[in-house]
Amino acid sequence: MSHNNGHTPLSRLPQRSDKRIALRVTPAAERAIRQGHPWLFADAIQQQSHQGQAGDTAVIFDRKHRFLAVGLYDPYAPIRVRILHVGDPTLITPDWFRQKIAEAAARRQSLAASGHTTGYRLVHGENDGLPGLVIDRYDQVYVMRLDTVAWVPHLNEALAGLTAVSGATQVVLRLSRSVQQIEDGLYGLKDGVLISGEPLPDPLYFQENGLIFEVDARQGQKTGFFLDQRDNRARVETLAAGKQVLNVFAYTGGFSLYAARGGARQIVSLDISQPALAAAVRNFRLNRENTAVAQAAHDLLLGDAFHTLRQLSENRRRFDLVIIDPPSFAKKQEETARALGAYARLARLGLDVLRPGGVLVMASCSSRVTAAAFFAQVHEAAVSVGRPLHEIERTFHPLDHPIGFKQGAYLKCLFAKT
Repeated sequence: MSHNNGHTPLSRLPQRSDKRIALRVTPAAERAIRQGHPWLFADAIQQQSHQGQAGDTAVIFDRKHRFLAVGLYDPYAPIRVRILHVGDPTLITPDWFRQKIAEAAARRQSLAASGHTTGYRLVHGENDGLPGLVIDRYDQVYVMRLDTVAWVPHLNEALAGLTAVSGATQVVLRLSRSVQQIEDGLYGLKDGVLISGEPLPDPLYFQENGLIFEVDARQGQKTGFFLDQRDNRARVETLAAGKQVLNVFAYTGGFSLYAARGGARQIVSLDISQPALAAAVRNFRLNRENTAVAQAAHDLLLGDAFHTLRQLSENRRRFDLVIIDPPSFAKKQEETARALGAYARLARLGLDVLRPGGVLVMASCSSRVTAAAFFAQVHEAAVSVGRPLHEIERTFHPLDHPIGFKQGAYLKCLFAKT
């Protein structure tokens, strides 16, 4: 990657227009906004003063022509406005952004102060009042991820706010797929570029609960690591002593490494990605000074989860602890039924290789699948194969992934015994 000093891509960014877009919306949208919903969909707009550019300030008025909310405009997305503020009229200034980032950082003070966790989410988009912007910390490196082009004209202000609050010197920019498609060639921003500071250490390491992980902040999935499962990984550690463990959708071996430190005898990491499994091996190597990690047998299985679970079952392989943490199966509302079917299939396949009395850990990160539907489906699947589950606990979002509105909730995880 050609190194830049932080000014190459950002100097060409558009200035945001001083001309605000005035909007009138449907009564239902008005109600939702008053209740704190951070999205205004295109089809809820009844009147609009002018077309506007990505990142323009949109001011929403209620039916009595009073100020209702202000947000960032995105002409390309179904979510037309990301709401920043509701209530009294407010100016969105660089100071406003800095204040929001400072508030988000304050909520994570206990993580920052822990001394053994240097990787966590600093800003969780909508749920920290900055819809469409995610900031993850990996030790000294921060990753800013944009989920809407509305943030592009405000990138310098967000970067200045982050630097002021965290002292961040190295910042990487990540763009969601939809932003990449629009952004391509528009302002010269590319996914994975360094927008501030010196070139990144390669590999980049961070700590989570005292374990060391490597992360690919420039090309890895999301921002390089699944930080939201930290608490669930710690729970797995407490359940792993002396066990044979299967970690399905293992990615870079997060759950596997915690199981090893918890005293698991043998761990099998199953994933379809060869580079992810290679990273899992390196993560084990990074922690070999821990006796339990050094003593655990760690085997890799490269393959499709559904197919490989079936093979393991046919080969009569059995485990005491099976962890299934799949990627999101429902990106759109119409995919929820299919997603629930996939969870049911995985639950049955997981139980096929789980010893009687063993523990099943099953997670979902599909926001469109409700927690109630997910838990019910897993239980139903278990009953259908004659292996009813006895719940140990249900877990949800960790401290650094707060939930501020119903649709913001996505993570749910079931710990259960057979």
